[in-house]
Formats: sequence, C-alpha cells, structure tokens
Amino acid sequence: MRVASHRRGSPAPLLRVMVLAVAAFLSACHSSSTTPPGTPVITMGGEFTSPDFASYVGIVDSIFLTATDGTVITTLQVPEQVDFAKVSDMAELLEAPAAPSGTYTSATMSLDFSNAAVWVYENGKPVRANVVSANGSSTYTVIITFDPSHPLVINNGVSQRVHITFDLAASNTITAGSPPTVTLQPFIVFSPAPVDSTEVRARGLFVTTQNDSYIQNSRPFFDQQSALGAVNVNTNAQTYFSIEGVSYTGAAGLAAMQQLQISTPTLAIGTLDNLSGITPSMNATQVYAGQSFESPVAETVTGVVAARSGNTLTVLGATCYQPNSSFALGSFGYVPSIAVTMSSNTIVAQDGVTPPDLSTASISVGQQVTAFGLANIDPVSLTCLSLDATSGFVRLGSTRVWGTLNSATTGSASLDVLSLANFAPAGFSFTGTGAGGQDANPAAYDVNTGALDESSVAAGTLLQVDGIVTPFGTAPPDFVAQAITPGTETPQQLVVEWVNGGSTSPFTHAGSDYLQVNLADANLGSIHYIRTGPAQLDLKTLTASPQITTTGAPQSDLQLAVGSATYTAGSISGISVYNSASGFATALGSTFNGTPKIYRLVAYGQYNAATNTFVAGRIFVALHQ
Repeated sequence: MRVASHRRGSPAPLLRVMVLAVAAFLSACHSSSTTPPGTPVITMGGEFTSPDFASYVGIVDSIFLTATDGTVITTLQVPEQVDFAKVSDMAELLEAPAAPSGTYTSATMSLDFSNAAVWVYENGKPVRANVVSANGSSTYTVIITFDPSHPLVINNGVSQRVHITFDLAASNTITAGSPPTVTLQPFIVFSPAPVDSTEVRARGLFVTTQNDSYIQNSRPFFDQQSALGAVNVNTNAQTYFSIEGVSYTGAAGLAAMQQLQISTPTLAIGTLDNLSGITPSMNATQVYAGQSFESPVAETVTGVVAARSGNTLTVLGATCYQPNSSFALGSFGYVPSIAVTMSSNTIVAQDGVTPPDLSTASISVGQQVTAFGLANIDPVSLTCLSLDATSGFVRLGSTRVWGTLNSATTGSASLDVLSLANFAPAGFSFTGTGAGGQDANPAAYDVNTGALDESSVAAGTLLQVDGIVTPFGTAPPDFVAQAITPGTETPQQLVVEWVNGGSTSPFTHAGSDYLQVNLADANLGSIHYIRTGPAQLDLKTLTASPQITTTGAPQSDLQLAVGSATYTAGSISGISVYNSASGFATALGSTFNGTPKIYRLVAYGQYNAATNTFVAGRIFVALHQ
C-alpha cells in the first residue's frame, strides 16, 4: 500500500556550486540572518531494532530549532516520509543544512500520522494494525528541550552532530485483536551527540570526486526532490563499491565514481568522521551508486526470502520503492509478501564483498535481498503486486539470525532459531533448501562458523549471528556466519508499562545513582521485561527489581529524557532531555510530585545478572498524555 500524500513543486536544478557554497544555501533559507553559519549534522535512529514493528510509516513535516534569544530557524523545510521501524540499529543521515551559529535550547518536530501505515509481527508474519492516537489527533507538534547544561551550540564554520530518536517502545501500546490496535503517543528525543561508532546510512546525490573522497548532497529516506546539505564521503583501499551493477574495491571504485553524472543517486554506509569544518565527512565501508542503488526506471523491492519455487522468490516484509511517482516524498509501500521472478539473465551481487560465480542459485530461504526490476502495480491502491527481475539485478545483504545454541564444534554450530531477519521461523518455508532432502531445520539450524569458534560456549546461550544463507539446494550448512555476538553483549532494552492512567510514584528509588521500579505498584501493566533481540526476561522472575544505572555507561553520550508530547508544567513543555544523571534525577523528583503519571519506562544498555543491574546510556520516562 502506498502511503505518500504530500506533494511539492518541481525541483530546481542541482549544481555543484549549490553544494559547495554552503553559505549561499544559508542565505537562501535565512535571508534575514547575518550570523555566520555552521552545520547541524542531524541523524535519526540507530538505537534498537524493534521486535514489535515490521513497518511504521509516518511523516516528519518539519524541524525547528529555537535559540537563546528566541530566534527560530527551520532546519527541515520539506516533509519527509519515514519508516521509523527501519531507522533502528543503523542511523539515517537526515540532513546537514547550514544554520546560523548560536546556542539553541530546544527543538520542535511536527509529525503527521493521518496516513500512517503500521505493521506488527504476529506469528512470524507482518499484520496491518489500526492506529489510534492517545490525544485523538493524527498530527503532533512536539517540543524537545535540551539539557540546560548541554545545549546545542552551532559554531561558525564547524559541524555539530544532533541525534534524534523516535522511540517506538516509549511511543506505542499494541493491543491484540483482528486487526491489532496500536495506540500512539509519540516520544521523541533530540540531543547533541559525539561522533561515535554508530553505523550511518547516508543517501544522496553524487556531486564530484576529490582525492580519496567524493561529495554528495543529502537526500534522506525515499525523498525524490530535496538536497539537504552536503557531506564529504571518505573512502579507502578496503571500501566496497557497487556502481551501476558492477562491484569494485578501493581506488577502482572511486575511479568509476568519476564517470557518474552529477545527481546520480548514491548511498554511503559507514561512520561519521570529521566535523571540524562546515562540510561534515564520513568514512564509508560501502558505497552504492546508480542502478546498484536506485534505478530511474526500475522498481526496487527489499525484504527477506521466505520461500523459493524454481526461479520465483516469495519475499517477506517487503518495501517496494517506485522511482517514477509524482510524489515528492518518494513513493514506497510496505507489502507483507511479494513474488519476485528471476532468470538466468538476472545479475546477482553480494553487499560488501565481491565473491566469484554468484548467480540466482545463490539465493535461498532466509536471505536478505534487494531486487531491481519491473513491478506489476495495482492501478487503484498503487501497491506493488509482484516484481519481474528476469532482466534485473539482485543484491544479497547480510541476514541477522537470533537463536539459542544447541551445540558447537570448531567451525560449526547448531542453533534453535528464534528469528531470521526479525521474523519468526513460522513465516518461512524451507522446502528445497537442502541437498538430498536435508532441508534447513530452524530448530537445528546448521551454521558454518569458520574461524568464529563457539565450541567453548555453553548450550542454551542466546547468540546474534550475522551472515549469508548458503545457496539454494546445497544445505547443510544452512548459513555462513560473518559475525557472532553473545546476546548479553548486544544492545538490550528494558521496558515497563503502567496502566489505569499510570502511576504517580513508579519508583522505589530515583536518585542519580540508580532507578528502581516498584514492581508491586497496583498500576503496573503486563509489560515489564528486558529484551535481548527477540527474547524476553520478565522482571518479576528476578530476585528483586533491577537497579537501572548510568554508572558504567559512556558519560559523554548519555541521553536521559522525561515528558510527553502534550506535557506542560509551569514553563516546561513537551519532553526534557538531560545528559547527566544528576540533572535527570532532579527532573524526576520534580515531575513525580503527585500529579503527572508515568506511561512507560524504556532503557537501553546491558543487563548484568550477577549484580542485577541494568547499565543504561539511554533512559526515557514517557508520561501519560
């Protein structure tokens, strides 16, 4: 189903000088300002892959920043359609616009969910949910106040990262039914953030190469018309390139980039690097350009292979992108399942590496794919019904498997699979995946671990395994691991919900040293657990309510927040963000004074079973609206 509804006029031509002359861009946007510019580098997401939502589509209408002198500037002037379930463990570079230098105390985000399309996981498959708003409105304007001790400072000629989290766990309640219902009360956090190891996805338009890098205009998500600032993309000898369907590594890839026309669609994946100049830079591990990323004539389907019959793939949880739509936000839709047809002419490549002899035979059940071809589109709903990739291109991406270890030897492991690409095994048919009838069995999933020796790991250990599914009809092994991480070393999420309108005294302790939830509260709901991937640990099964602490978390990047989209108390409105445990504790003490009531507590970090502590760098206290 297509959900884009906003339109804009025709785009102006994109010229190199518009990218490089950032000050001119500022003048066009803020003609009344004479303050020299800096660059807020705004990223979104990168917190936690939601085990609840397969897709969560809404529109960010605008973003404003308010300075200490009351000046309000617009950083995002055009609506962007966002699938909030996809900006999860990889952050999106939303924009890098020029902005007047100054000290900014708050941000305001306007959201539109009037055409929201939300799909939840149910029995291994995506199910469309009804969306209702806690305040009865489909639009929200949310004020987020920065920590008074850590405001957003934009300096002349310098870039500063600002990170946005639209927290799905703190914003939604799912009620079972046919269909299920999602009750929305958005919880959003803005905070100045350091450059760290967060993987960033930067979509844009090619401008030019220079030395060991290239410049692209930022064009996030599925936008088809905007140019939201420039970014310099650094490459090195190990950088993987896929350009117009051809794979390269290092200097050969950058040389191929030089042949691209200006405004060719590009995608860089890597980490932010140098923000000391007005144009930010990032270090790319992977670069995609032209028809390897987005074709001007072909539709693109991204999802996970749930079944295969001959040369037809059934792709589960698919996003279908249509490049020729008149919708400026980009025409894309989420479909629970779609057929993709291939042939011997279909080109196959693997993201990040250049293995030889790939063909359609390489694609098996459980594999994450991006397929390019011609879609059959419903003329009324404009939904993609199927994709013909017989003369197209298929990219194989890394698939994430969660499972508990059955047993392991050197070079091999057997997993009891909990999820493949975030879907439960019930959503897959493994018929035909094995040689001689040895089809993959998710209860005893055979993983080639190579040099990643798991033989000393105890049976029953929860593991996160990233890699590639073995070619169709060749199992066992069923999967080749590229990385294996114990669940306890992955980002974990603690979630607690209060019902009956919430609680005014949810904690037995709320100091700067730790928070401790009152698990005996009469208003405590049924949600009180720690999530590790798809697995849950009920807090009530522990010997005591765990202490939630920031001690041991990186202190330079704490994000602690309390409030709601509609919260007002004196001069305070919306959601307040703190970057220190002491400031957060003081805010909680003044908030829970007998009137405001808590809706949800969500924390991100690691649980230590030995000490019964949850060490968190992110703690969000969402109040009832």
